[in-house]
Amino acid sequence: MDLGLSGKKALVVGGARGIGFAVAEILAREGCDVAITARSEDSVKDAVANLRKYGTNVIGSLVNVMKADEYKAWLEGIIAELGGCDILVPITSAGGGVGSEKYWTRAFEVDVMGPVRAVEAVLPGMTERGGGSIVLIATTSAKEAMGGPQPYNAMKASLITWGKQLGLAHGKDGIRVNIVSPGPVEFEGGNWDMIKGTMEKFYNGLIRQQPTGRFGTPEEIARAIVFLASPAASWCNGSHLVVDGGFTNCTHF
Repeated sequence: MDLGLSGKKALVVGGARGIGFAVAEILAREGCDVAITARSEDSVKDAVANLRKYGTNVIGSLVNVMKADEYKAWLEGIIAELGGCDILVPITSAGGGVGSEKYWTRAFEVDVMGPVRAVEAVLPGMTERGGGSIVLIATTSAKEAMGGPQPYNAMKASLITWGKQLGLAHGKDGIRVNIVSPGPVEFEGGNWDMIKGTMEKFYNGLIRQQPTGRFGTPEEIARAIVFLASPAASWCNGSHLVVDGGFTNCTHF
């Protein structure tokens, strides 16, 4: 299938490792110019160097998503350097954490306001050009009560509602907004890789609950994200796609 991505300009916020890098790699391989960021300057440099082998324009730099003014300025600058933005995938996350207010504040700033500020930065240009695609990243933990009461779960759940509302509001401008909720994904250096080493009993218990007997890979999630972001998914707007190998038990969205 031709995804129709050649020549598109894509911004992946959090694109230096894991699912974010897998998304950026597929986009670059499909012919997109790509801009990325992450919390580690070395990670960004390595990711940019790896992505440039596909022959498209790839740029990236470090930014702290929690510093609102710095982040907004970075978004404005990187979009200008990229030459516009046809596709936005904001994927940064503060991760889990239970208890004190600091986890709520961090989750709100990173998991909610990170995407909000990115969307606000790209919408004017997308509207002016008459089209664009945004894919927000939620989690299966937003669909079911997993892992106890966590800010991460609650903040990610808000993106599902907001994404649907965005799709309804901006469909008339040719802008599609969809949401992907990944199940547990394992890769070297990722959260589940660390949990495997520190909480082996918990890790093995979740593996046993997986119908496929394993966790997902970043590439498996990324393929779904890139499809929704692409013109091949032109009739998908406001959709919420769960990519979890059948892990969740809900029979409705």
